[in-house]
Amino acid sequence: MKYLLLSVAVSLAALTGCAKESEVQCTTAAKDTWQSEQSFKDNLIAEGYTINEFKVTPGNCYEIYGTDAEQNKVEIYFNPVDSAVVKKETK
Repeated sequence: MKYLLLSVAVSLAALTGCAKESEVQCTTAAKDTWQSEQSFKDNLIAEGYTINEFKVTPGNCYEIYGTDAEQNKVEIYFNPVDSAVVKKETK
């Protein structure tokens, strides 16, 4: 019984972790209105960011993992149309 409860708790924690990314919705605009991925990355690098990982999320965000201009580790969700920060976590 103890193992069953533990496995249920672990499963729920995993599902909760997966739901976080899909909860963030950045835009509903058509993809042809988005900035190109390369020019978006180039602009961030010019602003002092380092990009370790870049991806497009299910919520239509450009998401980066890396460092900001102050060398803080960050995870940031951007609106790909206007580059607005939708969600930022500093680690």
